Amino acid sequence: MRRKWLGYTLYELLMTFTLVALIAGLGLPSFGSMLARSKMRVEVNALFHAIHLARKESIMRRRVVSLCPSRDGLHCEPGRDWSAGWLMFENSDRDEPPRRDPDEPLLQTHRVHESVRIVANRRGFSLRATQKRATNGTLVFCDVAGRADPLALVVSYTGRPRAAEEDPRGQPYSCAD
Repeated sequence: MRRKWLGYTLYELLMTFTLVALIAGLGLPSFGSMLARSKMRVEVNALFHAIHLARKESIMRRRVVSLCPSRDGLHCEPGRDWSAGWLMFENSDRDEPPRRDPDEPLLQTHRVHESVRIVANRRGFSLRATQKRATNGTLVFCDVAGRADPLALVVSYTGRPRAAEEDPRGQPYSCAD
């Protein structure tokens, strides 16, 4: 009577491990770019919703509500780099570019994920009640490692944001340093 062996041969194990390594090698880079795109989308959506909230708050309060870049969540930064985060506040004195004073109510703060870089063509965005127009501009979101294509958030004069992959000339946005 012959004995039946239970198990795999060395050749079968080597072929299985080779196949698994090949599939993992092909799949991991695309997984990294998918993860980078996902982190960028999270940040785009957070700012998109913050702009909508600021617009709504300006109408409800009948006051100017501003968004500006911030590192500490209390004060506006002077530059156009929004990569650390931003804050939303009631801009009672209507200063341009927006600057938060200690007596102005803070409505929201947000910290940006360290893998995402955000650069705007404005130092702040002010949304006003319906009779006046808002600050328009563009914020470009980039993956720091360059694994994902840039996305932009375009804010119209009416304060409505929209996401875009191409500029008005039809060219993709760039993440130039």
